Amino acid sequence: MTTDLSSYSASQFKTGAGLVKRIFWYSTNLCFFKSGMYFPSWYKRFLLRLYGAKVGRGVVIKPSVNIKYPWRLSIGNYSWIGESVWIDNLAEVTIGCNVCISQGAMLLCGNHDYSQSTFDLITGEIRIEDGVWIGARSLVGPGVTLESHSVLAAFSFASSDTEAYKIYRGNPASFVRERKIRK
Repeated sequence: MTTDLSSYSASQFKTGAGLVKRIFWYSTNLCFFKSGMYFPSWYKRFLLRLYGAKVGRGVVIKPSVNIKYPWRLSIGNYSWIGESVWIDNLAEVTIGCNVCISQGAMLLCGNHDYSQSTFDLITGEIRIEDGVWIGARSLVGPGVTLESHSVLAAFSFASSDTEAYKIYRGNPASFVRERKIRK
């Protein structure tokens, strides 16, 4: 279920917040999220909500996380955002419950149209459903949905949707095997 991609010239793209809010967020992001210093997750959840993110209970946010626009972010209960994760959410990013986004992973909602002389921005929402595991240093591209309990192995690139309860690996990520969860 790949989501639609939108194309914008540089002057058409809207950030979803005014200049003052963006400046305050950039400062907050730099001090409390991108910083390698430890700040408790409850405080980071509070700050994200203050800037318009929807954040569930028990979400863990490790140090050195970079979030572009919290007002375009939704995180379900008990999800984990690992060290040095970059959420470049030029479009909506929805993260389900019990999701693990491992160290250094990147969620990139934007790209550029190299066929245009104006190099227009292309954006698409990212949806990560419940129980998904995104391996370390993996990349999820614009318009991609990672279906329930799928796995994107470390150092992989999801340029298209994954199916539920399946494991993907490589660049571009391809199906490896079924994910069986023991009870």
